[in-house]
Amino acid sequence: MAKYRKLSRTSSQRKALLRNQVTNLIYHGRIRTTEAKAKEVQKIAESIIALAIKERDNYETVTVQAKVPLKDKDGKRIKEVVDGKKVTKFDTVDKEIKKDKPSRLHARRQMLKVLYPVTEVPSENAGKKRNTKKVDLVAKLFDEIAPKYENRKGGYTRIIKIGERKGDAAMEVVLELV
Repeated sequence: MAKYRKLSRTSSQRKALLRNQVTNLIYHGRIRTTEAKAKEVQKIAESIIALAIKERDNYETVTVQAKVPLKDKDGKRIKEVVDGKKVTKFDTVDKEIKKDKPSRLHARRQMLKVLYPVTEVPSENAGKKRNTKKVDLVAKLFDEIAPKYENRKGGYTRIIKIGERKGDAAMEVVLELV
């Protein structure tokens, strides 16, 4: 018996399809797809979530000094003239950051191999670059999803059958995070 389903695609197409579906499952919490695809996506998603749970608390907090630009009441940077050039004024601030330990860093990179980058675009600025923001799905896995499934021994997703698709009668299912 084969270790995975080929889904009638070449390997590059299959990998792209599965990465896309896993990314959407993590981002939205549920996807609608065929039963065969859902079973393959489920394998990948469960392993990623298990990795996030395992490495969830494996970091240390470090205090670093960061240079932050000073801003006026309108939110614009304050400039000063130095040697005939306008230069932004900076202030030094102490910040607390999470520093990953080596095993958590490796887990983060393993997740990034599977997950595509996601960019959120506000509905009022559709088609424009302004106010778009990148979503950190790995941070979402570590901070939101892993604590939710902390005491669970597996089975982080469920497949619910919703019937046959009209065009080709393929069994459609909803794959969702439990």
